[in-house]
Amino acid sequence: MTAHRTVLFWFRRDLRLHDQGALAAALGSGTTHLVPVHCQPPAGETTPWGFARRGLHRRAFEGAALRDLATGMARLGNPLLQCQGLPAAVLPALASAMGATTVVCEEIAAPHEQAEVAALRAAGLQVQTVWHSSLLQPCDLPWPVGDLAGVFTTFRQAVEQAGIQPPQPLPAPAALLPPPAALTDAVWQEVLHTAGAVGAAQGQGGHRDEVGEGAGCDVRSSFPYGTPACDGGETAALAHVQQYLASGQAHTYKATRNGLTGLGYSSKFSPWLATGALSARHAMAALRRFESTHGANEGTYWLWFELLWRDYFRLLHLQHGRTLYRARGLSAQPLAPHNAPGFARWCAGDTGQPLVDAALRELAATGYLSNRLRQVAASYLIHELQGDWRAGAAWFESQLVDYDPYSNQGNWLYIAGRGTDPRGGRRFNPAKQTQDHDADGSYRRLWGTA
Repeated sequence: MTAHRTVLFWFRRDLRLHDQGALAAALGSGTTHLVPVHCQPPAGETTPWGFARRGLHRRAFEGAALRDLATGMARLGNPLLQCQGLPAAVLPALASAMGATTVVCEEIAAPHEQAEVAALRAAGLQVQTVWHSSLLQPCDLPWPVGDLAGVFTTFRQAVEQAGIQPPQPLPAPAALLPPPAALTDAVWQEVLHTAGAVGAAQGQGGHRDEVGEGAGCDVRSSFPYGTPACDGGETAALAHVQQYLASGQAHTYKATRNGLTGLGYSSKFSPWLATGALSARHAMAALRRFESTHGANEGTYWLWFELLWRDYFRLLHLQHGRTLYRARGLSAQPLAPHNAPGFARWCAGDTGQPLVDAALRELAATGYLSNRLRQVAASYLIHELQGDWRAGAAWFESQLVDYDPYSNQGNWLYIAGRGTDPRGGRRFNPAKQTQDHDADGSYRRLWGTA
């Protein structure tokens, strides 16, 4: 970057100030003024399957993350600009108004997000992307990304045998560069008008989705995001990591992780990791400190194991890109015709299979679902109903508060047998899963299917 210029910093799926490698890049190299901005997708954006791409729960949880981020930015003296509109329209208009030519943002290796960056470059902006969502740095691996092992176990063993560890997380900045004097409320409103976007005056919280009172407070929820402890922001995320480890639950993680109800059966890091309100490296560094004081065991190892799975799905995107989004995925097998009526019943939790229906009702009511039940529900759609796996992936994208493009796509491909799984897919027997995980019927009764 050359000196004496204004840089736009575009927050994407990294809604935090700690361990912010992209923000650190924007603050360096001679930048004198910083314009931080976040663009929510336009209202009414739908999937090819006819439902909202971002449902109520996702919007509410991400909205809370943005409110907390905006508070932190204001405390550092540079307000976060928020709007509802296409980045390809908003950011060029904002750059023009500020006399800027450069945007710095997180690198996201998924097709929709790659297209957003391509549109900015086509509009004449210089876009510097920074990869910082994974635990391990791709450049620290003992092989090029293109040579990534086709099986997770091989990848994990190679990482562990090489002794590769994640970088230490960056501290949150103590100060931010100021916005340019030209960035007044009147100028911001003119930018929004030019871009056909919706927003609010600086310092007034930006655009907020109307998601209704009480969203996220269902007493049955295993992740009640409408409560202070599960608020979507970075502040709650950091507090949760501290509380989870202080409680000693990391030691029992492997034994309890297949639970179906309650806050404590799993780490619940995933919602904050998904929005970027929590850095994986921060969580791992905190876990290592816990192990150094209280000892490591199978439970703490399994948290590392799951974070490596998260990295593996990211690296698969760097290796295969949009090929992962083809109907047949990485498989040579064609896709069977989609069962649209069966998919509709599945979404509504009305298939007649009690455990699957309970799971889909929980998802619709709360925006959350245990990992075990995600696998069972996905398997049922793909293997019993012959539904298109991409439709199921889109429904999870719409509903889950912890939607992550990498893990969501990777897991659906894994169940469908169209990813790298050597077993050619995973089929879960609902009757066996019910006996193993809900033998007393308590979960099915909770969601009215027993």
